[in-house]
Formats: sequence, C-alpha cells, structure tokens
Amino acid sequence: MDDKKYAEIEKELSPKTPLLKNVFLAFITGGTICLIGQFISVFYMKYFDFTERTASNPTVATLIFIAMLLTGFGQYKKIGQFGGAGAAVPITGFSNAIASAAIEHKSEGYVLGVGGNMFKLAGSVILFGVFSAFVVALIKTILVKLGVVSW
Repeated sequence: MDDKKYAEIEKELSPKTPLLKNVFLAFITGGTICLIGQFISVFYMKYFDFTERTASNPTVATLIFIAMLLTGFGQYKKIGQFGGAGAAVPITGFSNAIASAAIEHKSEGYVLGVGGNMFKLAGSVILFGVFSAFVVALIKTILVKLGVVSW
C-alpha cells in the first residue's frame, strides 16, 4: 500500500472534526473566564477602592489562584475538555499548565521534581513575555528620547 492510498483510507475512516461546534465552545469558555475576570475586577474596584488600572493585578492573581485550585481538584481538566482552546488561552490556562506539571512531578521531590519540571512547558512563555516586554520598553525609551512620542 502506498502513502497516497493510505492517506485516502485514513481520511475516509477518521471521524470528522466538528469545527464550528469547537469554535463556539472555545468562544463561550474563554468568554466566560473573561467575564468572571471582569466581575472580579469590578468587585475589587467597588469594595477595595481600586481604580480600573490598579484592579488588574489583584484580578489576575485571583484568576491564577482560582485556576490552580480548580487544577488541584481536577476540575480545570473538565473545563479544558469542554472548551478546548477557550480554556487554554487566558491566564488561567497558563496557571493550569504550571500547576498540573507541578502536581504531576511532585513524587520526584520538590526541587528536582516540582521546581525542575513545572516550568518546562511554561518557561518558553515566560521567556518570550519577558523578552518582548524588554524590547517594547527599549523601543519606547528610544522614541521618547528622540521626542517622537511623549511619556
């Protein structure tokens, strides 16, 4: 059997991906996570006298904490199975990735197991974020010094 014939048979026998359904569920899941984040942000602004700008940090920290709890209790996996990329894209997906890796490697010890393995998946994301922030800050500093933009 050649590769072309095999590919045809595989395509014929493989189940069809419900693309529209998956996109809708991802949209609903990601939107719901963001809606919860907005409610948390409004809560901090109303009851703790944060401004819209300063409420973002505790809101993100709260979402990370909630995602870690849900991961620890095995519930975030169910959310991810339901919503697909909608559960992976927000900051909660990043939190889930780190927490699940930490839980998975706990038996290897805290230093080499948890510490060494929980950032394997997330390390590239952290590195890219830090490097991107550095480049943007450098460009902004140069543009401010040249007088192109104002601070």
